[in-house]
Amino acid sequence: MSLLMADSTFQVTTEEISRLVDTFYARVRVDRFIGPIFDREVADWPTHLELLKQFWGTVMLGMPGFKGNPLETHLNLLLEPEHFERWLELFAGTAKEVLHEAHSERFIAKSQRIAETFQRVIASRKSETGLQPA
Repeated sequence: MSLLMADSTFQVTTEEISRLVDTFYARVRVDRFIGPIFDREVADWPTHLELLKQFWGTVMLGMPGFKGNPLETHLNLLLEPEHFERWLELFAGTAKEVLHEAHSERFIAKSQRIAETFQRVIASRKSETGLQPA
């Protein structure tokens, strides 16, 4: 057995994903800046949270089951860089609070890469369509 496999901090668990998603989105829902976006877009929170848990299970553990196109969904929301900054701030704080340090670092790094990709595509679409930031 390798040292990495013997180290219980190596593998993220589905329980951790569930705890992170539930805690984080409870905070998002009451956030004055990004909460209203979610209130407007999410009609069924239990279903949305399950979808997000599947997404993170796929991203972090390679689990099958996630069906969706998060990039396309976010393209339709007219998000600005400030929205991503706030989301990342809340996410990092929550991850650091509810996860082991090694796991929180992995989630935070992955969330930052995803946000960067989304923002690049959104900016590109805005420039293609002539849309200007609000």
